Amino acid sequence: MNNQITNNYTPSPVDTDNVQLPEELMALAEAISKNVHEVWAQNRMNEGWTYGPVRDDQMRQTPCLVPYEELPEEEKAYDRNTALATLKFIVSQGFEIHNPSQTRDPHL
Repeated sequence: MNNQITNNYTPSPVDTDNVQLPEELMALAEAISKNVHEVWAQNRMNEGWTYGPVRDDQMRQTPCLVPYEELPEEEKAYDRNTALATLKFIVSQGFEIHNPSQTRDPHL
């Protein structure tokens, strides 16, 4: 199978298959997923897209201009994959993500 697409471009994302995210980042991934959808929807609306029952590029309509919670699961999965890949990339680069409200020492 040929993985190349037009113009001889072959995507080569950083391999994060072995990166294990801590459980607390899984909740963050869902929040990022929702925000990714919100940013996408806002951009689409700014470009003149509206809700429609089926995607129609000429009419600029899409059924995905709904709240994240109302998206079909396959659409949510797309946003989750983006969020998880981003978090795994950040961790693979040596960064740590901490929620200050969960890591405070109560004795300070």
